[in-house]
Amino acid sequence: MKKVCLIIGAGAGIGGSVGNRFAKEGYHAALCRRSDGNGLQALVNRIEEEGGSASGHLLNAVEDNALETLVTAVEKIGPIDTVLFNLGAQIGNRSLETTTLKNFELGWKMACLGLFRLAKAVIPLMESRGGGNLLVTSATAAVRGNAGQHSHAAAMGGRRMLCQTLNAEYASRGIHVAHIIVDGAVDAPDTLGKMLGETQFNALRQARGGDKDGLLLPTKMAETYFHLAQQHRSAWTHELDLRSYTDLAWWNHEVH
Repeated sequence: MKKVCLIIGAGAGIGGSVGNRFAKEGYHAALCRRSDGNGLQALVNRIEEEGGSASGHLLNAVEDNALETLVTAVEKIGPIDTVLFNLGAQIGNRSLETTTLKNFELGWKMACLGLFRLAKAVIPLMESRGGGNLLVTSATAAVRGNAGQHSHAAAMGGRRMLCQTLNAEYASRGIHVAHIIVDGAVDAPDTLGKMLGETQFNALRQARGGDKDGLLLPTKMAETYFHLAQQHRSAWTHELDLRSYTDLAWWNHEVH
């Protein structure tokens, strides 16, 4: 049986690229996303055309028992060695007055409760086999709160702390948890492209993309994710940040 890399949040950016990278190393990539079955199948087809093994799974991660049911199903494909929790929790820029209780709670459900439920479902399986990797994509909001980002910052800050508590409890049992702060714009049409809209996203690509390397390239980011999953336990990375060389680090920015 092939080892499995389970991707929660497999779009055409980070998630799909990480799945493809693991598949090239002999893993089965179990790709999960909320919608766009055609786009999901395209990712699966690409991996299989390049000689890899993959499956696609539509998933609404905030539904009761959805993550738990998914883990049970994917374990039938093979043992889950690595999980990437790549689910975003951005609800847009909203003032305090326009951030409803439902909006705020949704960010927490995606960023924190989803990760907690996934950890409860998959970590015991990993522990029974002697180890595993839980890689968690995060954002600048995990370490810096800006105006209009009440839900996102609170949710991502909670995600970061949850990663730390999971490490404190399970590192000594062979479970490697890595919190990856994406501190910059990612060249990803499924996420940033949808947030900005086609015109603005294309303009950003024109100004900073391509050989300018001013946007984070998902295929290059995937190399870091794969490296994290292969680290020796004597030198595990528990948190890192990724940004283009042209971007200032989060701690050098004014709070807006």
